[in-house]
Amino acid sequence: MTEPSTPNPETAATGRRLQAVLLDMDGTLIESEHLWGEAEAETAAALGGVWTEHDHAANIGNAAEPVGRYIIELTGAHHLSPREVADLLYARFRAKLAEGAELRPGAKDLVRLLSAAGVPVSLVTSTERELVEDAIGGIGLESFDDSVAGDEVEANKPHPDPYLRAARRLGVDPRRCVAFEDSVVGVTAAADAGCVTVAVPDHVEIPPREGVVFRDSLVGVDLEWLESLVAGR
Repeated sequence: MTEPSTPNPETAATGRRLQAVLLDMDGTLIESEHLWGEAEAETAAALGGVWTEHDHAANIGNAAEPVGRYIIELTGAHHLSPREVADLLYARFRAKLAEGAELRPGAKDLVRLLSAAGVPVSLVTSTERELVEDAIGGIGLESFDDSVAGDEVEANKPHPDPYLRAARRLGVDPRRCVAFEDSVVGVTAAADAGCVTVAVPDHVEIPPREGVVFRDSLVGVDLEWLESLVAGR
């Protein structure tokens, strides 16, 4: 898909202040953080280390190679590269996905709502492309207008590049997009990109910051509320 740098005329024609919704995947749409935690612990154990809840919390939202680097420092497995450890981690995570990832409450309803209303929606994930389709299978990748995976950006979350790229691909202004995230890393990326950011924390505490709205879950999100978030922009 090309990456337009100007607003999409079809989006502008609706007269809607809300131009798009950008959705994180792991921990936001799917309940996968425990699967990542298990895969991380098994990978660390195979390399002679012990993975704790603290280690998992410190890596929530991170891309695979930074987690691989962390595991190397933890275990002393300096004979391996971060990419090699990431591949080991991905293999274990993929095996756990074989039974499917449970959807977060309200996730499928939100995507359906946006589709029915004609609001463009993009999946913006740190997970690499090879795993995205399997991981989001409970909703279906085809339900999204576009998706940006972690290995398709120059700099992954917490850098704003994934969200800026998603907005460019949709041809929308990031300041008139609402992004949903569950981690400090993801919230930082979305907010720094200029998006109105909805934090839905689950496994980690997310400190307050300007431009970030907090919700307990995705249940009950409606179009009127989403529009209100960008009303002053």
